[in-house]
Amino acid sequence: MIHLKVNGASKAFSGDPEMPLLWYLRDELLLTGSKFGCGIGICGACTVHVNGQPVRSCVVAMSSLAGKEVITIEGLSLHADHPVQLAWAQINVPQCGYCQSGQIMQAAALLKSKPNPTAHDIDEAMQGNICRCGTYQRIREAIKAAAEVKA
Repeated sequence: MIHLKVNGASKAFSGDPEMPLLWYLRDELLLTGSKFGCGIGICGACTVHVNGQPVRSCVVAMSSLAGKEVITIEGLSLHADHPVQLAWAQINVPQCGYCQSGQIMQAAALLKSKPNPTAHDIDEAMQGNICRCGTYQRIREAIKAAAEVKA
């Protein structure tokens, strides 16, 4: 039995210990905000936080999560009012929207570790999150706006 917390709630998992976290979140907990993109951890659509760090949930085995805390896009803010979420709406970042939960989770982790990131910091932190629609300029602008709110 693997005990962990997801969005603040205690959970017990007794399934296949090699199951990727993404499938546990989506299929068993019905938290579908994190998306399946590539399945090999390079696109970022499935990004969540584990113990405060951004991870690609498609490549994290449940066996590695004992005693850890997972935060998904659904748990980032109770009322979807995290500064990054508000900036995303203000700047109108999404186009198709598929990658956006992963983008937001990566950006939130960046701002937690670097509250006033430089353009280089933003580019470096976000380089592993792919947006097929190419909204990268709006993503950068929204991260800068969210940093101003947090400052």
